[in-house]
Formats: sequence, C-alpha cells, structure tokens
Amino acid sequence: MSIHRYLFRTLALSLAMVALLSVVAAWLISQNELEEILDAQLAFTGRGLMSMLPEAPEADDYQRLARWMDQRKASAHLYTDSGTSDDLPVAPGQTYHHEERKMGFGLWTETGQPVVIGPGWQDVDRQPQMPPPGEQGFEWRSLGESRWRVFALHDPSRGLWLQIGIERDFFLDIIERIALNHLWPMLLLMPLSLLLVLRHIRRGLRPIERLSQQVEHRDSADLSRIELDVPTELAGLRGSLNDFIGRLKATLEKERRFTADAAHELRTPLAALKIHLDNALAGEGDALPKARQGVERLQRVVEQLLVLARVDRHTAAAPESVDLRSLLLDLAAELWPLADARGQQLRLEDVDPTTVKGNATELGIMIRNLLDNALRYTPDGGTIEAILQAEPQGVRLSILDSGPGIPDTHMERVAERFHRASDATITGSGLGLSIVLALAHQQEVEVSLDNRESGGLNATLRWRQHASAAR
Repeated sequence: MSIHRYLFRTLALSLAMVALLSVVAAWLISQNELEEILDAQLAFTGRGLMSMLPEAPEADDYQRLARWMDQRKASAHLYTDSGTSDDLPVAPGQTYHHEERKMGFGLWTETGQPVVIGPGWQDVDRQPQMPPPGEQGFEWRSLGESRWRVFALHDPSRGLWLQIGIERDFFLDIIERIALNHLWPMLLLMPLSLLLVLRHIRRGLRPIERLSQQVEHRDSADLSRIELDVPTELAGLRGSLNDFIGRLKATLEKERRFTADAAHELRTPLAALKIHLDNALAGEGDALPKARQGVERLQRVVEQLLVLARVDRHTAAAPESVDLRSLLLDLAAELWPLADARGQQLRLEDVDPTTVKGNATELGIMIRNLLDNALRYTPDGGTIEAILQAEPQGVRLSILDSGPGIPDTHMERVAERFHRASDATITGSGLGLSIVLALAHQQEVEVSLDNRESGGLNATLRWRQHASAAR
C-alpha cells in the first residue's frame, strides 16, 4: 500500500467531510439564529404597524393601510361597509419585492371579524384563510398546505388584533442560501486545497525517499552507519537500521573470522596427515599411527568447528527444566572409557539431585567440553573430579583436574579461538574454552577458571537463582 496514496485519499475525504459538516452546522445554526432574527423583525414590524393607526381608526385609515399593503398582482382586502381596496388607487411611489408574497398581514376585531387581510392570507374568492389570533406572541400556524411563523399583538384600546407572519418556505429559502454560500467557496477552494495537500504530502515523505535511496544505492560491502539527517519520526527507523547494520556487520565478521580460522586450523593437520601418509608409502613403520593421530585431531577440529558454528548462529529458545545430575552422570559415563584407557580416575563427588533452567543440548556441550579438556590435560594416571552442589544462591558445578593448569600470562586469552595455553604437544583445537564461555553467556551461567595450589585447573559453573532440588 502506498503511503502517498493513503494520505492523499484520507486527507481528501477529510476535507470533503469537513465541508459537509460545515454546511450542516451552518444549516442548524442558521435555522436557530434566523428564527430569532425573523421573530424580532415580526415583532418590530407588528408594533410599527399598530402604532401607525390612530387611536380611533376610521374606514379611511383602514383603506389607506390596505392600499399600502397591496402587492404586485395581489392586493389586500378591506372587510368594511365603506368599500374595498380594489376601488382604491395604488399608493404613490410604492415599490415591490418578489418575496413579499411569502409574507402575510391581518387585522381582526376582538370578536374575530376580519378588518384588513393581506394578499397571502386570502383565497380566490377574497375570503380570509388565516384564522384570527387567540393569544399574543409567536407560534407556528398551518394555512392550507403551508406553515407560517406568525406574531400576534392585541390592542384593547382600539379593540383590534394584529397578526403578521412569514411563510416557512421563505424561512427555509434563506437557510438554504446561507448553507450554499458556505458550500460554494469550499467547493471552489477544494481543488486548491487538494493541490496544497498533495504538495505537502510529497514534501513530508521526501525524507523517507532519501533514506530509502541511500540504503538502496549502497554497495553490498558498505556496512557503515547511516548518518542522514532525518525528522524526529524517522529517527527510530534510522536507529533500527543502524542497529541491524551493526548486527549484520558483526555476523559477517564472525563468518569471515570463522572461515579464516577454520582454513588455518585445518591446513596444519591436513599437511601433517599428507606427510605421514607419504612416509607410510615410503615404508616408514610409525607413519600410520602418526597418521591416525592426525586424523583424530582433524576429526576433533571439525567437530569443534561445527559446534562453534552452531554457537555463533544461536537463536534463543524457551528454557526447559534440565536434570543436571542425570546430565552429568550420562556425560561421565560417555567419557569414562577415555579416562580408563589412560589410567585416569574420573570421580563424581557430592552430586546433589538438582534441576536448572536452560537448554539441555547446549548445557551438555558446555559440560562435556570442560570434562574433555580436563581429561586431555590431566596426565596418565591422574584424577578428574566433578562436584555438583545445590547452594542457597543456586547451583555450583566444579570440575577439577590435576593437569598443568593455565599460566597467568595466558589466563586473559582463554576465550580466544584457537589459542592454546598449555603444552602444544597435547592434542586439541584451542576451541573448547571458547565454546564453553560462549554457551555459558547464552545460558546465563557464570564461569570461573582458577589454578589449584596443588596443580591443575578448577573450572566452576554457577547458576544463580535458577535451580531447584530435584525430587
């Protein structure tokens, strides 16, 4: 979906809705206000007409009033014995307006007899149609099929009722004109408004276009941060893109380093294996055992590289309950033949029933690497101990060996891949501790490595507040 099209369509509909609501509001407001204005005009006009009559009106006075109330092609009618307004000349200088036909006027006696009835309130036979008023004030009255807004005024001294009114159609015509006068300017300005909206939408979306163009036109090898100035609303998107670029850069760097390290580490055993095989072909007696050792080392390097690749591509998984005691016993049973072949003692002491939260596969890889390292660096006939204890703060697993330990000068570099801190004659890849530390970080396990005073290394794993005693 196009944001540009969505905004334009939404704003255009909003403008149309605003115009429609403005017209409706103008109609409702005008209806109320115009009724007040016309009521005031009716009252003012009614009192003015009543004041023009003398205190004791005579027939001539009514005739003069009827003559002045005549309209073009319609005349007021005088209901007295002195004659009708038809026999009277038109008032001098009188002008007419075409909307006068929608206004009415009448005088009645207190007994309800008509005196003068204006043109709008008579039938074709000059008979009054508007009934005489019954009380003073404003009201809506029906006259045939039309409705009239009328004002009635009583003069007891003259014995007269005055009633003046405006037809509802005239009232509605005025309201419609007011509403249309609000609508037409909006309709005329709508194209200009839409052009301005379109221009501002394009201008507002320009930073997004610049940002997308900068990303689109980047070379695949360009992983530098995006430094383009953007509005506040796009700062979060730019930050997210920069974070993604940073993570991608780190991932690619890991891949590059992994490839370089793998190539470097595999090159040496492969070259040595080739030499041993050549020597075996030449008839050298101990070449095949050496070649076998080379294959074993190559196999271990490949296995560790595969584990390392898995660690680097780690995706978070929901933690599960892991029986640490059962896991440790299974690993010890798996590695016991290696220890027995070298006359080593693999002892499990204080193995408390314990459950921790984590990933069983990754925890198994981590503990197996520590046990394997302890077996490799412990001399023949040496001892390896594993102690699993539940503590108030969590769980502690200690793996102690009787090997050479780690020199203090190399202790800070144990996490480096392919770095070997001990005797280089011992078969290894230099990846074991790197894998342990990486998995411990992912499993939220604390790792500490300490040299023992009696010789050897103490590798300790701690789970803080993530464990419970197994039952």
